[in-house]
Amino acid sequence: MTGHSPAWAQPKTEPRPQSEYPVATDARIEQNGETVRLSMMLSASVAVDAWVQASPDRVIVELPSTNFQIQPSAKRNAGFVSGYRYGLFTADKARIIIDLSQPATIAKAEVKTVRGGFGELAIELKKVSRADFLADAGKVLKPGAPAPTPAPTKAAGETRRTIVIDPGHGGIDPGATVASIAEKAVVLAFGKALKEQLEANGRYRIVMTRDDDRFVSLGDRVQIGRSEQADLFISIHADSLTQAQDVRGATVYTRSERATDAEAARLAAKENEADSVAGLETSEEVQDVAGILMDLARRETRTFTGVFARNLVEKLGGSIKMHKIPLRSARFWVLSAPDVPSVLIELGYMSSPKDAELLNSPEWRGKAVTAVSAAIEDYFARERASVGKAAESRN
Repeated sequence: MTGHSPAWAQPKTEPRPQSEYPVATDARIEQNGETVRLSMMLSASVAVDAWVQASPDRVIVELPSTNFQIQPSAKRNAGFVSGYRYGLFTADKARIIIDLSQPATIAKAEVKTVRGGFGELAIELKKVSRADFLADAGKVLKPGAPAPTPAPTKAAGETRRTIVIDPGHGGIDPGATVASIAEKAVVLAFGKALKEQLEANGRYRIVMTRDDDRFVSLGDRVQIGRSEQADLFISIHADSLTQAQDVRGATVYTRSERATDAEAARLAAKENEADSVAGLETSEEVQDVAGILMDLARRETRTFTGVFARNLVEKLGGSIKMHKIPLRSARFWVLSAPDVPSVLIELGYMSSPKDAELLNSPEWRGKAVTAVSAAIEDYFARERASVGKAAESRN
């Protein structure tokens, strides 16, 4: 298997329409003794890679972009396989992640051409000892180190403020899923609507971490904000609480080392596992910055973040229902850029029937987008005013 470069570091290519992808159907999983076999029928024969990873234990199967049309009722577990999921990983790759409850190795991973030019994907896994599993995982080629951060893409002489909109999850990582509605689709629709409204006034340069259904790692999301020299980074999510369907309302989160409460800590831990869902290692990168100047930058960034977050809560609260604790903080990896004011907006709870209905309503989305836009306008208006006052005091 070859190494991977971050999605944002690669040349932007127009994704092929899903109608051109090979189609995967008829998924079957069965156990035979100490072997578990997962198979799928494909509309064409394709190349496939597979490897195992530990912590958590799983098998990762990578293949070209695939349109998964697996029946919802398909069995998802057998023997030591506790479940599997699938989806796009990048613009040109898809992944199947197989979760293991016991150590196993890959006995077979192949796509066999069958009658009519179709393909049959077969993954056979065999139970092994813990030591053998770890030895196998240690030999596997893992995704390569990130490519060097590209030079800022903001054009020379660009005077507009840059705002990075970050729709959470995507591709193989659906986020919260309630009644077949995936968080990744809800937040992408919101992000696109926000981009459209902000671009309409011509004052802002808008960059999206993803503008289609693809996976973007947490580290890449942070680096997009930094490499684009963003003036604001806004991450969009929609939470789910299986045990509390009566909890609803939007919440604004900022980054802090200590969470404001247990629910904020739970959410941060859940969102920080997004890379693991897609089969990547999950360790927060240490920022390549140090010293007094960067400490000052962090402090200034926290101040600007706090100002924007409070303004955001005020504007959203005038338009949509907010959570009873509307402003919180926790150790969110995606908000870790030391030099970019960053917030995470949880639009609501998909586990709440009322919130789920609103999250899919164009009318509600329009109100929320207008509120976020107004908060952004106010934030930069205050900044312009403070700069003007500072200039007057020097004269």
